[in-house]
Amino acid sequence: MNDANLKPIKKEESGWRAVAEFVLELVRVTAICATIVIIFRWFLFQPFIVKGSSMEPTYEDGQYLIIFQLPYRFPNQFHTFSEEHRGITVVFHPPNDPKNYYIKRLIGLPGERVKIEDGLVKIFNKSHPDGLILTEQYLGDGVKTLGGIYDDVYLGLDQIYVLGDNRLQSSDSRRIGPVPIKNVVGRPFVRGWPLDKIGA
Repeated sequence: MNDANLKPIKKEESGWRAVAEFVLELVRVTAICATIVIIFRWFLFQPFIVKGSSMEPTYEDGQYLIIFQLPYRFPNQFHTFSEEHRGITVVFHPPNDPKNYYIKRLIGLPGERVKIEDGLVKIFNKSHPDGLILTEQYLGDGVKTLGGIYDDVYLGLDQIYVLGDNRLQSSDSRRIGPVPIKNVVGRPFVRGWPLDKIGA
């Protein structure tokens, strides 16, 4: 029977091993954190700062928003463009400037006809073949919706129609036309700035 031989570990080897284990653990933790951040940033939440006055008084210039993205990454699964969503605000890439971001209110749903006439918005769909004048409580008293290039539009099944709340100062579907659903990034979830307006 042979005796097992033991070799003493030198202090230098022990020290290097501890450093290597620490570095490997640090890399592992960093990779996990980076993965979590990427998932949150790409699929769930994204920060934005409002620029301009097109959504006043709902959203003002300089306000900090966190938007929720997940349903808009998979619109076919979440059905984010149905009657219950009409009137929400969405963030999207305008079709004429795909690198930019706009924030507007969802007015026309896929497959509908949107007509702007006499300062009012009229929606035509299966439930209202003769048209329904849209009631927009979020607008101030006396606000009129003036027409534009696209003031009578038939939306495709992959398109929506959006308008800014500040109807006189908004570049929206009246000017840029219908917005492809694939261009929608998300919807505001939390207002983080200014302090007196923080909230969902």
